[in-house]
Amino acid sequence: MTPISHRSPDSLRQLKRLPLALLLAGSAGASLAQADTTSTATPASQADADTHLQTVTVTTRRREESAQDVPTPITVVTGQTLEAQRIYRIQDIQQLAPSLNVAYMHARQSSISIRGLGNNPASDGLEGSVGLYIDNVYLGRPGMAVFDLMDIDQLDVLRGPQGTLFGKNTTAGVLNITTRAPTFTPERTIETSVGEDGYFQTKGTISGPITDELAGRLSAYRTRSDGDIDNEHDSRKFDGGSRDGFRGQLLFKPNEDFSLRWIGDYNEEDSSAGTRTLFNTGPVVNGVNLYESRAAAAGATLVDGSDRKVNLDNDQHVTVHQGGTSVEANWKLPSDYTLTSISAYRFWDFTPRNDDGLNVATTYNAGVSVQDKQWSQEFRLASPSGGAFDYVLGAYYYGNDLDNKSFAYYGPQADVWNGTAAGALSNVTSIGKGHIDTNSFALFAQGTWHLTPKLDFTAGLRGTYEEKSAWVNRNAPLGGAAVTGAAAAQRNGRAGAYDSGDLNQYSASPSGLLSLNYHFTDNVLGYATLSHGEKSGGVNLAVGSAPTAGADSLLVGGERANDAELGLKSTLWDRRLQLNANLFWTQVNGYQTNAYDAANRVSYLTNAGSVRSRGLELDSTLIPIRGLTLNINGTYNDVRYLSYKDAPCPPEVSERPGAPTSCDLSGHQVVGASKWVTNANAEYKWNLANGLEPYVTGSYSFRTHAVGTVEDSSYAQLPSYAVVNLSTGLRGNLGQGQWDTSIWLKNAFDKTYYTTLWNAPNGGYEGLLGSPRTLGVTARYDF
Repeated sequence: MTPISHRSPDSLRQLKRLPLALLLAGSAGASLAQADTTSTATPASQADADTHLQTVTVTTRRREESAQDVPTPITVVTGQTLEAQRIYRIQDIQQLAPSLNVAYMHARQSSISIRGLGNNPASDGLEGSVGLYIDNVYLGRPGMAVFDLMDIDQLDVLRGPQGTLFGKNTTAGVLNITTRAPTFTPERTIETSVGEDGYFQTKGTISGPITDELAGRLSAYRTRSDGDIDNEHDSRKFDGGSRDGFRGQLLFKPNEDFSLRWIGDYNEEDSSAGTRTLFNTGPVVNGVNLYESRAAAAGATLVDGSDRKVNLDNDQHVTVHQGGTSVEANWKLPSDYTLTSISAYRFWDFTPRNDDGLNVATTYNAGVSVQDKQWSQEFRLASPSGGAFDYVLGAYYYGNDLDNKSFAYYGPQADVWNGTAAGALSNVTSIGKGHIDTNSFALFAQGTWHLTPKLDFTAGLRGTYEEKSAWVNRNAPLGGAAVTGAAAAQRNGRAGAYDSGDLNQYSASPSGLLSLNYHFTDNVLGYATLSHGEKSGGVNLAVGSAPTAGADSLLVGGERANDAELGLKSTLWDRRLQLNANLFWTQVNGYQTNAYDAANRVSYLTNAGSVRSRGLELDSTLIPIRGLTLNINGTYNDVRYLSYKDAPCPPEVSERPGAPTSCDLSGHQVVGASKWVTNANAEYKWNLANGLEPYVTGSYSFRTHAVGTVEDSSYAQLPSYAVVNLSTGLRGNLGQGQWDTSIWLKNAFDKTYYTTLWNAPNGGYEGLLGSPRTLGVTARYDF
């Protein structure tokens, strides 16, 4: 089988005293708020916004500054851009930012990589190489960001090691998400979208003053869809479901020298996300395709996955419950020092129900459920800026407690599908559990010497100590027939009782930064940076081959990255053109990656020797005429294993008689990393009479071929693809608010493409299809 795809000061003061409850309380309150809520942009300032690029403020060096003054490769995506481009899922951010890739199946099996580094899905016992933050709180799992991107202020993508100030495991980069804060001027938004395949999304936000010193904000959403994958077995649809969530905030600001922001959020998902379709059945070895022959022997009927079809006789389902709370306090101290404290707690519960991919009972249900809790505390002291030297120093603690449960409920055709002796696995139940505790402590400091009015030198250092304790066990198998001999040995190897005992890891790791940057003019900055980042190791929380390879095989070593950057940031043509470019060279030793154990049919973490990532990044924004904004960004990235001698073999090798137990993948391209990536986005808006503003938007996202799975099989190669999204709409004023209606078309040319591939049993491969062409409408009212 081939691959298958204007108001007065008095009125302002009166408004600020309105309780937030009144803003929520029906038409009388709404009318009053509308009467006093207008755009704060004057005609002159609006005209400037239509013809000149605006300054974007970031806090990536833990103080507010223009993104163009930060000597780091960074892409900033504003909340307005997300809304205009209809981007509300984390896996779609890669269509806006260069060098970013999100490998997504569902909340657990997802990963974020930058420059090809960090593809580690389903890593319960290991944090990712890309640091993921929301409102200055580190998220220990990529799945903690799998919710609708609601009420977002901006997203910052920082590329390269950022370990000095973003210290928890950032050897590849940082995705920093900032939500909109409570306001002392009332804001309210309601938005509804309807599209094909039963897509329906509604979300709303209300923000405003409760007292003169206290403001609040509440945002909520609900999204559902029927799904876009058809099931041949019983006409069900998959890859749909529902997601719901809310975020509440309070901002206490008694004076200009102190602020306290509390955030609490909750999100849940009930869906069939992660439904994989058949991509390829693998090689033919000695005239036999193992996947197809065993499927036929078990009585299964295969369907072409590129037709957006599956043939499942059981459920494909995930539930996610997650949330958390954080408190951030900022004090302005004497002499303009700023002290910051951030305290946070989060939880994440994930439960799957996975079919075996066939329409016969080889496995009724299999998967891994996870219960994860984390807590963190950070203190930072920032010196005043404007002198010859400024600095930030601080301390950080992160704790984590995670439990998982691995389960497999084998059916009567299990032995046929698995190629085991009769009775070895059929009708057997196997349950295992894993646990890991993590405690991480860090001290950090970063300072900038302003050597001349134009030349700055920055140095940073962070020291981290981390300890992890874990255990893995598996119960004795239940059910099945009494067996002896080969069948008993195979049952014991795949489902037998096991106890790893206590597993411990202790690590002390440094991260550092040296950077020179020079302002050639007020609008042109050049920089050169050397940085070193480290992240600790982890533990495989599934038994896998540990009974034969030993408990030490469950341990994964640390990862160390050295990076060099040479870049230029410029704002040209009277603030109409922003052009940023940089060269990078990164080498990672002890690179952590996922591999697949074909014998035990389990994915596992391992250290893949050394990896080199080198290339060029470009990020540009242009306003050539009034109302037209163009953004073009892209990456050339050559990322390869410099040394990976004990890699898993692809099935075209491993299925042959006398096949080696490992293969040498040195020189091969790293999994999931396209060499060329280009994103182009455009928006054009113009003014009509009566305050009406039509607009059109378009986006084009292209990426070249990528290796689909770590063993680099010729049967698991992701083809290049391009996706085009279009929309058109009209805005206008109503009362003291603004309405906005639009028609949008995602994947306008209905491109069938796979975003991620996964190993399947018997040498086959399954994949995650990108969304098909989807037509929809959105109506929004801001008041």
